[in-house]
Amino acid sequence: MKPQLLFAGLALLSSSLLAAEKITLTVTHSLDIARPAETITVPWSEINQHLPGALLQHIAVKDAQGHVLPYQVTNVAPQAKDPKGQGIAYGELIFQHDFAAGEKRATFTVEKTETVAPVFPSKAFARYVPERLDDFAWENDKIGHRTYGPALAEPANGSGKEVLVTSGLDIWVKRVSYPIVDRWYNKGHDHYHKDEGEGMDLYNVGPSRGCGGLGVWDGKTLWVGRNYRGWKVIANGPVRAIFELTYDTWMANGVMVSEVKRFTVDAGHNLDQIDSTFQITGAKEVVIGIGLNKTPTDKGQEPKITTTPTPADGSITQWVEQKTNGALGTAILVASDAFQGFAEDDRNELILAKVAAGQSLRYFAGAGWSKAGEFTTYQAWKDYVANAAARARAPVSVTVTPN
Repeated sequence: MKPQLLFAGLALLSSSLLAAEKITLTVTHSLDIARPAETITVPWSEINQHLPGALLQHIAVKDAQGHVLPYQVTNVAPQAKDPKGQGIAYGELIFQHDFAAGEKRATFTVEKTETVAPVFPSKAFARYVPERLDDFAWENDKIGHRTYGPALAEPANGSGKEVLVTSGLDIWVKRVSYPIVDRWYNKGHDHYHKDEGEGMDLYNVGPSRGCGGLGVWDGKTLWVGRNYRGWKVIANGPVRAIFELTYDTWMANGVMVSEVKRFTVDAGHNLDQIDSTFQITGAKEVVIGIGLNKTPTDKGQEPKITTTPTPADGSITQWVEQKTNGALGTAILVASDAFQGFAEDDRNELILAKVAAGQSLRYFAGAGWSKAGEFTTYQAWKDYVANAAARARAPVSVTVTPN
């Protein structure tokens, strides 16, 4: 063999021997509070850079004690090709860690494996529901939601069909951690409005904003759109579900507005992250009002409702004590400089936030139920929302180091 060819071969062999088969992720944050179910995301491009050729079904994510953690690899561009099998068509690596109070640093490893990784139980799920007109429903291990498509808004024309025009967001409360959306739609409307052991649909939306729907606030009136028009699922568990809902243009006191709403639903969280992007004609920016229904209970529940606006957190919390259905905590949160204060109309308590044309507004919305056992007092619910606001303002950071 020629010397130069021998040298090139040895260099290639040396390079392959030095290629990392395991990397370390160091995750840090600045808060003293506990951060249970903290979702950690790493762009797959960084994983691929240090673990070339790694495939989503042939890796293991481990904590500092060597425990294998559930993980998810998103495919954000399903049209992407990977003809050489290099693992380049993925989006993000996602997993979670429970940070204890005062724990500000944790390390994890990602390594290639010869064996196929297990299928982890899904704790976040979203889907279009054609068997019930065109609902869209989503859930995690804590709470469930749904909203309504154009079929529900269509006239009944003598069919007896329910008619509801709303872009409000509904709540399904759970006392179990496993998925219930499919089970409840299968058992039907008259059953999931009763607690038969797993939870129930106890929340009324109607034409209100429900828990986290929105409109354009002109200082006196909230101008709202209709039922969502289109949907797209982007990721679907086991750790995180991501989907988008598209709304037709609506008139808001002379301004034309349309919206695409992206939901990020993480396991272990009672509040979903919602990023709404607006196209606006007739103004450079608008004030958005995000709402909580003032009268969300079933008839006969004799509710005692307490509402607390907290300017420092950009949040409104609500606590609804009911005769037989337990207590329900709801909340909306704008943890950014977009927060503009509070308002109300006849149906909704509102958080106000300013947004410019083409830009996104990030907010959080969700609920907790006393019969699930985690939030049995209003103070516990308010503390949870305050921590969520702190976490939103102080995200974790991730450093990738080859071993």
